[in-house]
Amino acid sequence: MDGQPCRKTVDLSINDLVNEAHQNAINKGWYEEPRTFGEVIALMHSELSEALEDHRNGRGLQEVYFEGEKPCGIPVELADTVIRIFDTCGHLGIDLETAIRIKMDYNATREIRHGGKKL
Repeated sequence: MDGQPCRKTVDLSINDLVNEAHQNAINKGWYEEPRTFGEVIALMHSELSEALEDHRNGRGLQEVYFEGEKPCGIPVELADTVIRIFDTCGHLGIDLETAIRIKMDYNATREIRHGGKKL
């Protein structure tokens, strides 16, 4: 990745991206049959698992490689995870931008390493 945002999306809000991801999923036929919430969450997990597999296979954390024309790598799998989350929020009518701001504002008030967790 060259670090440059796609010109098409550089000025879009999070909710604009949510709507774009959801509309693309509709256009590609992913809503012709219903899926359960659990199935959708599992698909999000699967993208993270693919990122972990790339890491286990020695791929660099910022490495993007191609299998034919298909982009692959940890950054791409993380992007796929976000795109699936965006699509789901678009489908469910969730205002993700507001939810992110609410949670980030709350997180800013938390103690250092709150909860005493080691990881």
